Amino acid sequence: MENKRNIQIIEWEHLDKKKFYVFGVCMTMIIRISVYPFTLIRTRLQVQRGKSLYNGTFDAFVKILRAEGAAGLYRGFLVNTFTLISGQCYVTTYELTRKYVSQYSSSNTIKSLVAGGSASLVAQSITVPIDVVSQHLMMQRLGDSMGRFRAQPHQGKRFPVFGQTRNIMAQIFKADGLRGFYRGYVASLLTYIPNSAAWWPFYHFYAEQLSSLTPKDCPHLLLQAISGPMAAATASTLTNPMDVIRARVQVGGKSSIILTFKQLMAEEGPWGLTKGLSARIISATPSTIVIVVGYETLKKLSLRPELVDSRHW
Repeated sequence: MENKRNIQIIEWEHLDKKKFYVFGVCMTMIIRISVYPFTLIRTRLQVQRGKSLYNGTFDAFVKILRAEGAAGLYRGFLVNTFTLISGQCYVTTYELTRKYVSQYSSSNTIKSLVAGGSASLVAQSITVPIDVVSQHLMMQRLGDSMGRFRAQPHQGKRFPVFGQTRNIMAQIFKADGLRGFYRGYVASLLTYIPNSAAWWPFYHFYAEQLSSLTPKDCPHLLLQAISGPMAAATASTLTNPMDVIRARVQVGGKSSIILTFKQLMAEEGPWGLTKGLSARIISATPSTIVIVVGYETLKKLSLRPELVDSRHW
């Protein structure tokens, strides 16, 4: 196991895989519930033209809560939970890739960079169709829609489970066929592969730097809890321009990244590329703390019994 000063890294071969996946799904669900409202707000801010509806993150939160209630902040959430599958594929790919790359390089930065990018590639291939549908559901407002498609109101007394989802999926398929569910796939890869590839090296970099500045007895989890949000803010700032374009391609139906970029620059200028950044960082900060602390704790809880007995963590 690697030891960078006093930061210990638990690798894939040291884990009890059954515990790892069971605990991982529970942890991921808790995180998604807590940050989903800001994901919805970020998407609406990125898609709206100028400040036609919302003036910022707080303004959007208040207006959505007043007009649509708490349920409005969770539009599309049930569909979005299917990304739990991609989340588990992400961590598995990340850990296995780290293990493979370690045969050729002992550099933690290189292992994190390659593993993060590879994990994001696999995860996005699963996530994009789910994201396309859930984002269209996020755009549904009372009696209106900010996206291409509008969910038809149900005439009965009770709305069937996933009724809006089926309706949106039918409209996407009718308009674009199967390729409609992968609209913005390239833009997603150009957003999340760099984001993931940047987050992991920055995370380890910040953790190592903080470790060198703090006493040896400083808790590992405290350093990691601080490093995670710092890395998330850095990666989010670097990749937000492409994230804005990705959202507009997927929700607005633009087929070209370049045309979407040109239109955005013509309408809103360079500041348009920063839309939703504050919501993204706000959602990333608590979620990243939970992810980092939870993920490191998860790995410790998932250690093989013989390692728990023989090593101190």
